[in-house]
Amino acid sequence: MNLRAAYGEALLALAGENKNVVALDADLCGSTQSVVVEKNYPERYFEMGIGEQNMISVAAGLALTGKIPFAHSFSVFATGRPFDQIRQSVCLPNLNVKIVGSSCGLSDFGDGATHQSFEDLATMRVLPHMTVLCPADGIEVKWAVRAAAAVDGPVYIRLNRNDLPVLFDEKTSFEIGKPLVVKEGNDVALVCTGTMTSIALDAAALLEQQGISARVVHLGTIKPLCGKSLREALGNVRGIVSCEEHTIYGGLGSAVAEALCEAPLPMKMVGIQDRYGQSAVCYEELLECYGLTKEAVAKAAEALLKK
Repeated sequence: MNLRAAYGEALLALAGENKNVVALDADLCGSTQSVVVEKNYPERYFEMGIGEQNMISVAAGLALTGKIPFAHSFSVFATGRPFDQIRQSVCLPNLNVKIVGSSCGLSDFGDGATHQSFEDLATMRVLPHMTVLCPADGIEVKWAVRAAAAVDGPVYIRLNRNDLPVLFDEKTSFEIGKPLVVKEGNDVALVCTGTMTSIALDAAALLEQQGISARVVHLGTIKPLCGKSLREALGNVRGIVSCEEHTIYGGLGSAVAEALCEAPLPMKMVGIQDRYGQSAVCYEELLECYGLTKEAVAKAAEALLKK
């Protein structure tokens, strides 16, 4: 299921139910799928051009009038260019603005480093009042949109641009801040988010062949993260491998380590090292280049358990 298509469906449904929902975009509406609002509710769509700073400022103003603005761009632009406006005009006054970062991580494989966001979870997570969501499939994208709309405050939603395996069904519950155990296991926990959740499940299958029982814990919420719920989700495992399509600095791995700091477990981080992106022929080529594969996750788990 394509996450962008799922997002467009969810946004359109939400706009049909709530006349206060408005959409803003920075010249990428066809890609981010905010185009669905432009086509169906043109009076509630605002094309801001290539000007993310202005887009966020306008979104803040709309929020002050009682609207629920969803502001869109590629994740690298949605969080990087307007950081000052997000901090000063949205988060500081705790305004009801939703920022949707599309084409996150390596998923825009063709455009290279300038269009690939490895640091957005870190920059958004550090801001007071900001909720940070990172869904793993199209089903969870739809939950995340509704959950974001229900939050009276700033929310950042991080979206992959590609087709990803469907992991959840419509009956699975989604609660902001609550981990979801998608596979039971006793030896090691693979704690993952976004794209890496399906990869972690594949890694767990590899580990089973080695006689290692791997639990897979998905975090659709990066912030807030309930430490008590996370500890309960981990069970009695001997260690943790965090898995994220993001720099190892300040993202999921850091959030997990912080949440468990009072009762830490041995831990390894699988993520993007201290480097920028690059162009490739396909998404999978980049995932392999940056060590975001089932083999890399399994290898980290094996090394952790040997200590």
